[in-house]
Amino acid sequence: MPDPSGLRAAVFLDRDGTICEEVGYLNHVSRFRMFPFVADALRRLNESGYPVIVVSNQSGVARGYFPLSLLQEVTGLMEQQLAESGARVDAVYYCSHASSENCPCRKPRTGMLQCAARDHAIDLRRSFVVGDRYTDIELARNARARGVLVRTGYGEGELAWHAVKWSAPPDFVAEDLTQAVDWIARQPR
Repeated sequence: MPDPSGLRAAVFLDRDGTICEEVGYLNHVSRFRMFPFVADALRRLNESGYPVIVVSNQSGVARGYFPLSLLQEVTGLMEQQLAESGARVDAVYYCSHASSENCPCRKPRTGMLQCAARDHAIDLRRSFVVGDRYTDIELARNARARGVLVRTGYGEGELAWHAVKWSAPPDFVAEDLTQAVDWIARQPR
């Protein structure tokens, strides 16, 4: 049943550790390696009608580790690889600032989600945030969305070494993006 407000739920994905291998600072396009299960998972979201939006902190730009043009190049490669498998992301938002800059877009602040909500008619309270860091779960909480932690990337270590300090647990812990999408598909819209 469509929402009378015209707003829809979306799935927000972290990039590094969720969509592709976590390599620290992805400072060259040759280091981008998408997980083999990602295209199938995203295609399922696409077919279900969820907008799929990437939201990623990329402070390597502010730190001078790589130029902004590299983010665009990696995004282009990611979109090309997804398209070859019949999947897509609907939008990509990056915060290229260092944490010391106190940017309102830097996760776990909600600036990227607020911008995406305006740009794509999204109801954040009905949406999901999937990522491999607790900051992704905090982002979900701050936006009143549901948060899914994946065990890929930093996820396993986050659970092992930091979960006892978390103020609130994730709504779900998934082995990977495939299991996260399985869980999302079972949730009420």
